[in-house]
Amino acid sequence: MYVTMKTILDDANQHYYGVISASVINLELVRGAIRAAQEENAPIIINIGQGQMSKHGDGEIISKIVRTLAARATVPVALNLDHGKDYERITHAFRHQFSSIMIDASEYPLEENIRRTKDVVTLCHSQNVTVEGEIGFIGQAANADDEKFDLYTRVEDAVHFFEATGVDALAIAVGTAHGKYPTNRAPKIDFDRISQIKQATQKPLVLHGGSDSGEENIRQAVICGINKINVCTDTFVNCKEGLRTMLQETPDIDFMSMMINMENKAKETLQDYIRISGSSGKAKNFR
Repeated sequence: MYVTMKTILDDANQHYYGVISASVINLELVRGAIRAAQEENAPIIINIGQGQMSKHGDGEIISKIVRTLAARATVPVALNLDHGKDYERITHAFRHQFSSIMIDASEYPLEENIRRTKDVVTLCHSQNVTVEGEIGFIGQAANADDEKFDLYTRVEDAVHFFEATGVDALAIAVGTAHGKYPTNRAPKIDFDRISQIKQATQKPLVLHGGSDSGEENIRQAVICGINKINVCTDTFVNCKEGLRTMLQETPDIDFMSMMINMENKAKETLQDYIRISGSSGKAKNFR
Protein backbone atom coordinates (compact mmCIF):
# COMPACT_ATOMS: atom_id res chain seq x y z
CA MET A 1 0.00 0.00 0.00
CA TYR A 2 1.25 3.45 -0.92
CA VAL A 3 1.09 5.88 1.99
CA THR A 4 2.55 9.17 3.17
CA MET A 5 5.77 9.07 5.14
CA LYS A 6 3.94 10.89 7.93
CA THR A 7 1.56 7.92 8.25
CA ILE A 8 4.51 5.61 8.83
CA LEU A 9 6.55 7.90 11.08
CA ASP A 10 3.64 8.92 13.29
CA ASP A 11 3.07 5.24 14.10
CA ALA A 12 6.78 4.70 14.69
CA ASN A 13 6.87 7.72 16.98
CA GLN A 14 3.83 6.54 18.91
CA HIS A 15 5.10 2.98 19.31
CA TYR A 16 8.82 3.68 19.79
CA TYR A 17 10.44 1.98 16.82
CA GLY A 18 12.55 2.93 13.82
CA VAL A 19 11.79 2.55 10.11
CA ILE A 20 14.37 1.99 7.40
CA SER A 21 14.55 4.49 4.56
CA ALA A 22 16.26 2.63 1.72
CA SER A 23 18.03 4.47 -1.09
CA VAL A 24 17.26 3.24 -4.61
CA ILE A 25 18.17 4.14 -8.18
CA ASN A 26 16.53 1.37 -10.22
CA LEU A 27 13.89 -1.36 -10.40
CA GLU A 28 16.05 -4.00 -8.74
CA LEU A 29 16.73 -1.92 -5.63
CA VAL A 30 13.06 -0.94 -5.30
CA ARG A 31 12.00 -4.58 -5.59
CA GLY A 32 14.66 -5.66 -3.10
CA ALA A 33 13.54 -3.04 -0.57
CA ILE A 34 9.85 -3.87 -0.81
CA ARG A 35 10.54 -7.63 -0.70
CA ALA A 36 12.58 -7.09 2.47
CA ALA A 37 9.69 -5.20 4.02
CA GLN A 38 7.18 -7.85 2.93
CA GLU A 39 9.21 -10.69 4.42
CA GLU A 40 9.64 -8.77 7.68
CA ASN A 41 6.03 -7.51 7.68
CA ALA A 42 7.42 -4.02 8.16
CA PRO A 43 6.72 -0.54 6.83
CA ILE A 44 9.39 0.81 4.48
CA ILE A 45 10.39 4.19 3.10
CA ILE A 46 11.95 4.33 -0.36
CA ASN A 47 14.53 7.09 -0.73
CA ILE A 48 16.04 8.66 -3.81
CA GLY A 49 18.41 11.57 -3.43
CA GLN A 50 18.37 14.70 -5.53
CA GLY A 51 21.82 13.87 -6.88
CA GLN A 52 20.87 10.27 -7.66
CA MET A 53 17.71 11.47 -9.38
CA SER A 54 19.61 13.91 -11.59
CA LYS A 55 22.34 11.40 -12.57
CA HIS A 56 20.42 8.17 -13.07
CA GLY A 57 17.15 7.45 -11.26
CA ASP A 58 14.61 9.63 -13.08
CA GLY A 59 12.04 10.75 -10.50
CA GLU A 60 9.00 10.24 -12.71
CA ILE A 61 10.02 6.68 -13.56
CA ILE A 62 11.04 5.77 -10.00
CA SER A 63 7.73 7.11 -8.72
CA LYS A 64 5.76 4.93 -11.14
CA ILE A 65 7.82 1.86 -10.20
CA VAL A 66 7.41 2.45 -6.47
CA ARG A 67 3.69 3.21 -6.65
CA THR A 68 3.03 0.16 -8.84
CA LEU A 69 4.91 -2.21 -6.52
CA ALA A 70 3.46 -0.55 -3.41
CA ALA A 71 -0.06 -1.20 -4.71
CA ARG A 72 0.77 -4.91 -4.84
CA ALA A 73 2.35 -4.96 -1.37
CA THR A 74 0.55 -5.63 1.90
CA VAL A 75 2.93 -3.40 3.88
CA PRO A 76 3.03 0.42 3.96
CA VAL A 77 5.42 1.95 1.42
CA ALA A 78 6.32 5.64 1.17
CA LEU A 79 8.50 7.42 -1.40
CA ASN A 80 10.76 10.23 -0.23
CA LEU A 81 12.95 12.73 -2.09
CA ASP A 82 16.16 12.81 -0.07
CA HIS A 83 18.24 15.98 0.33
CA GLY A 84 16.08 18.14 -1.90
CA LYS A 85 17.97 21.41 -2.29
CA ASP A 86 16.84 22.76 -5.66
CA TYR A 87 13.25 23.97 -5.79
CA GLU A 88 12.98 22.63 -9.35
CA ARG A 89 13.80 19.10 -8.15
CA ILE A 90 11.45 19.44 -5.20
CA THR A 91 8.52 20.48 -7.38
CA HIS A 92 9.39 17.71 -9.87
CA ALA A 93 9.03 15.13 -7.08
CA PHE A 94 5.86 16.83 -5.86
CA ARG A 95 4.27 16.73 -9.33
CA HIS A 96 5.15 13.06 -9.75
CA GLN A 97 3.40 11.96 -6.56
CA PHE A 98 6.25 11.38 -4.17
CA SER A 99 4.57 10.97 -0.79
CA SER A 100 7.35 12.85 1.03
CA ILE A 101 9.89 15.58 0.35
CA MET A 102 13.03 16.19 2.38
CA ILE A 103 14.05 19.83 2.05
CA ASP A 104 17.71 20.23 2.99
CA ALA A 105 18.48 23.89 3.61
CA SER A 106 20.84 23.07 6.48
CA GLU A 107 23.74 24.87 4.80
CA TYR A 108 21.99 28.18 5.47
CA PRO A 109 21.68 30.12 8.74
CA LEU A 110 18.80 28.85 10.86
CA GLU A 111 16.27 31.56 9.97
CA GLU A 112 16.94 31.22 6.24
CA ASN A 113 16.66 27.44 6.61
CA ILE A 114 13.30 27.98 8.29
CA ARG A 115 12.10 30.32 5.53
CA ARG A 116 13.03 27.91 2.74
CA THR A 117 11.63 24.91 4.59
CA LYS A 118 8.37 26.69 5.36
CA ASP A 119 7.83 27.41 1.65
CA VAL A 120 8.13 23.69 0.90
CA VAL A 121 5.80 22.81 3.78
CA THR A 122 3.16 25.20 2.40
CA LEU A 123 3.39 23.55 -1.02
CA CYS A 124 3.47 19.95 0.16
CA HIS A 125 0.89 20.08 2.91
CA SER A 126 -1.63 21.44 0.40
CA GLN A 127 -1.64 17.93 -1.11
CA ASN A 128 -0.98 15.86 2.02
CA VAL A 129 2.69 15.32 1.14
CA THR A 130 5.01 14.81 4.12
CA VAL A 131 7.97 17.15 4.71
CA GLU A 132 11.26 16.34 6.43
CA GLY A 133 13.67 19.14 7.32
CA GLU A 134 17.25 19.19 8.58
CA ILE A 135 19.30 21.34 10.94
CA GLY A 136 22.93 20.86 11.94
CA PHE A 137 25.84 19.45 9.96
CA ILE A 138 25.93 15.86 8.67
CA GLY A 139 29.21 15.34 6.81
CA GLN A 140 30.95 12.53 4.95
CA ALA A 141 32.23 9.50 6.87
CA ALA A 142 35.26 9.12 4.59
CA ASN A 143 36.65 12.45 5.78
CA ALA A 144 37.10 10.99 9.27
CA ASP A 145 36.90 14.48 10.73
CA ASP A 146 36.95 14.96 14.45
CA GLU A 147 33.48 15.40 15.88
CA LYS A 148 32.20 18.94 15.33
CA PHE A 149 30.03 19.30 18.40
CA ASP A 150 29.28 22.95 17.63
CA LEU A 151 27.56 21.80 14.43
CA TYR A 152 25.33 19.23 16.14
CA THR A 153 21.63 20.04 16.36
CA ARG A 154 20.78 22.10 19.43
CA VAL A 155 17.66 21.21 21.39
CA GLU A 156 16.31 24.75 21.38
CA ASP A 157 16.86 25.02 17.62
CA ALA A 158 14.95 21.79 17.01
CA VAL A 159 11.99 23.04 19.05
CA HIS A 160 11.99 26.38 17.24
CA PHE A 161 12.34 24.70 13.84
CA PHE A 162 9.36 22.41 14.35
CA GLU A 163 7.20 25.27 15.61
CA ALA A 164 8.23 27.73 12.91
CA THR A 165 8.04 25.43 9.88
CA GLY A 166 5.43 22.79 10.66
CA VAL A 167 7.63 19.98 9.30
CA ASP A 168 6.51 16.43 9.98
CA ALA A 169 9.98 15.04 10.75
CA LEU A 170 13.45 16.40 11.41
CA ALA A 171 16.88 15.06 10.48
CA ILE A 172 19.26 15.88 13.32
CA ALA A 173 23.05 16.00 13.46
CA VAL A 174 24.23 13.83 16.36
CA GLY A 175 27.47 12.27 15.16
CA THR A 176 26.71 10.11 12.12
CA ALA A 177 27.88 10.89 8.59
CA HIS A 178 27.06 9.89 5.04
CA GLY A 179 29.02 7.09 3.40
CA LYS A 180 31.35 4.38 4.67
CA TYR A 181 33.60 4.95 7.66
CA PRO A 182 37.34 4.24 7.53
CA THR A 183 38.37 0.80 8.80
CA ASN A 184 38.02 0.34 12.56
CA ARG A 185 36.24 3.65 13.00
CA ALA A 186 32.59 3.89 14.06
CA PRO A 187 30.66 7.09 14.75
CA LYS A 188 30.37 8.47 18.26
CA ILE A 189 26.68 9.21 18.51
CA ASP A 190 25.42 11.73 21.04
CA PHE A 191 22.57 9.65 22.46
CA ASP A 192 21.83 12.17 25.20
CA ARG A 193 21.21 14.80 22.56
CA ILE A 194 18.75 12.53 20.74
CA SER A 195 16.87 11.91 24.00
CA GLN A 196 16.77 15.61 24.84
CA ILE A 197 15.48 16.60 21.40
CA LYS A 198 12.85 13.87 21.50
CA GLN A 199 11.70 14.86 24.98
CA ALA A 200 11.46 18.51 23.96
CA THR A 201 9.67 17.98 20.63
CA GLN A 202 7.84 14.63 20.85
CA LYS A 203 8.14 14.51 17.05
CA PRO A 204 9.56 11.96 14.57
CA LEU A 205 13.36 12.25 14.36
CA VAL A 206 15.59 11.10 11.51
CA LEU A 207 19.11 9.64 11.52
CA HIS A 208 21.03 10.17 8.29
CA GLY A 209 24.12 8.07 7.65
CA GLY A 210 22.76 4.81 9.05
CA SER A 211 25.12 2.69 6.94
CA ASP A 212 28.18 1.38 8.76
CA SER A 213 27.07 3.03 12.01
CA GLY A 214 26.98 -0.24 13.95
CA GLU A 215 24.09 -2.40 15.10
CA GLU A 216 24.24 -1.35 18.74
CA ASN A 217 24.48 2.32 17.83
CA ILE A 218 21.33 2.10 15.73
CA ARG A 219 19.43 0.14 18.38
CA GLN A 220 20.36 2.70 21.02
CA ALA A 221 19.48 5.61 18.74
CA VAL A 222 16.00 4.13 18.27
CA ILE A 223 15.62 3.68 22.03
CA CYS A 224 16.53 7.35 22.46
CA GLY A 225 13.96 8.53 19.93
CA ILE A 226 15.06 8.04 16.31
CA ASN A 227 12.19 6.91 14.04
CA LYS A 228 13.72 6.94 10.54
CA ILE A 229 17.12 5.53 9.65
CA ASN A 230 18.55 6.25 6.20
CA VAL A 231 20.50 3.40 4.60
CA CYS A 232 22.30 3.84 1.30
CA THR A 233 26.01 2.99 1.22
CA ASP A 234 25.77 -0.51 2.71
CA THR A 235 23.12 -1.51 0.17
CA PHE A 236 25.12 -0.18 -2.76
CA VAL A 237 28.40 -1.71 -1.55
CA ASN A 238 26.86 -5.13 -0.86
CA CYS A 239 25.20 -5.18 -4.28
CA LYS A 240 28.48 -4.25 -5.96
CA GLU A 241 30.46 -6.86 -4.03
CA GLY A 242 27.84 -9.49 -4.81
CA LEU A 243 28.13 -8.77 -8.52
CA ARG A 244 31.93 -8.79 -8.37
CA THR A 245 31.96 -12.19 -6.66
CA MET A 246 29.45 -13.59 -9.12
CA LEU A 247 31.53 -12.46 -12.11
CA GLN A 248 34.72 -13.85 -10.61
CA GLU A 249 33.13 -17.22 -9.92
CA THR A 250 31.07 -17.41 -13.11
CA PRO A 251 32.49 -15.06 -15.77
CA ASP A 252 29.96 -16.13 -18.40
CA ILE A 253 26.94 -15.52 -16.14
CA ASP A 254 23.95 -14.10 -18.00
CA PHE A 255 22.95 -10.49 -17.38
CA MET A 256 19.49 -11.23 -15.98
CA SER A 257 21.02 -13.41 -13.26
CA MET A 258 23.25 -10.49 -12.32
CA MET A 259 20.21 -8.24 -11.87
CA ILE A 260 18.48 -10.88 -9.76
CA ASN A 261 21.62 -11.12 -7.63
CA MET A 262 21.58 -7.35 -7.14
CA GLU A 263 17.97 -7.45 -6.02
CA ASN A 264 18.64 -10.29 -3.59
CA LYS A 265 21.67 -8.55 -2.07
CA ALA A 266 19.60 -5.41 -1.53
CA LYS A 267 16.86 -7.46 0.11
CA GLU A 268 19.27 -9.25 2.45
CA THR A 269 20.99 -6.02 3.48
CA LEU A 270 17.75 -4.20 4.18
CA GLN A 271 16.20 -7.12 6.04
CA ASP A 272 19.09 -6.95 8.49
CA TYR A 273 18.53 -3.23 9.01
CA ILE A 274 14.77 -3.67 9.38
CA ARG A 275 15.35 -6.15 12.20
CA ILE A 276 17.83 -3.83 13.90
CA SER A 277 15.43 -0.87 13.64
CA GLY A 278 12.65 -2.70 15.47
CA SER A 279 10.10 -2.40 12.66
CA SER A 280 9.70 -6.12 11.93
CA GLY A 281 6.06 -7.06 12.37
CA LYS A 282 4.90 -3.45 12.71
CA ALA A 283 2.96 -3.46 9.42
CA LYS A 284 0.12 -4.99 11.44
CA ASN A 285 -0.42 -1.54 12.96
CA PHE A 286 -1.65 -0.25 9.59
CA ARG A 287 -4.31 -2.86 8.88
